[in-house]
Amino acid sequence: MESILAPVFTGLSVSAVLLLIALGLTFTFGQMNVINMAHGELIMAGAYTTYLLQSTLPSPDVAYLLALPVAFVLAGALGLGLERTLIRRLYGRPLDTLLATWGISLLLQQFARDVFGAANVQAQRPSFLDGGLEVGSLTLPWSRIAILGLVVATVAVLSVTIARLPYGRRMRAVLQNRQLAEVTGVRTDRVDGITFFMGSALAGTAGVALTLLGPIGPSLGTFYIVDAFLVVIAGGLGHLRGAVIAALGIGMLNAVIEQTTQASVAKAAVFAAVIALLQVRPQGLFSHRSRALV
Repeated sequence: MESILAPVFTGLSVSAVLLLIALGLTFTFGQMNVINMAHGELIMAGAYTTYLLQSTLPSPDVAYLLALPVAFVLAGALGLGLERTLIRRLYGRPLDTLLATWGISLLLQQFARDVFGAANVQAQRPSFLDGGLEVGSLTLPWSRIAILGLVVATVAVLSVTIARLPYGRRMRAVLQNRQLAEVTGVRTDRVDGITFFMGSALAGTAGVALTLLGPIGPSLGTFYIVDAFLVVIAGGLGHLRGAVIAALGIGMLNAVIEQTTQASVAKAAVFAAVIALLQVRPQGLFSHRSRALV
């Protein structure tokens, strides 16, 4: 039982991290066709927010709890500023957005090196997340369980937002047919701005969660951004359920293969699996129905 539980729990942990990172990309890439290579640096901003607050406030536990809303707002504001000043001028030109945001990501990484140094730093884990849940001789760390809980809560809130709230209905309308949504009175520019804010804010939240797993540094986001894009593409652009299933599949596959071989072999297997999936379903696991004629 324990020999099965260990890789399953590891796979769930990897899946949760990937999903939390990919959630923001799912909607910005799917709705706006923007390839945001600076998404990883928004993750980095959330992680450094945690480190700064813990360096400033006397209680690391309070600082960590405070870092969640602060990183959410800070990363969201950074993303919204990027969308308003640069990306909005490049809509409809995905390769241009890729190059422009890649340049922004390099600038942000250099800014982090100038401010915090090139060496990695370590945020302090809150005392209430020390230890773990004992299952026989196996210990499931509370930090990873907390990440799982955070992801479940985030997905639940997003599901309700998309299905029930007015913004969710407008976002679905823009996803299905932007031109038709515009002529029916939907402010697509406002919907795009809110979507980019939310996607960037989720990246900042992911950065706070990643401080529980290890050190942070200027290149933190680059370690996860490729796998996050794989989740988005395999799940289907702009589809929440697809992102959840793709993250679970990629995370579990990566963890199981890495247990028996090496990390590089696991990465290659994940790439091969995604390529095979796209041969069968080029639009990913799920795709939105569109009212467009072409």
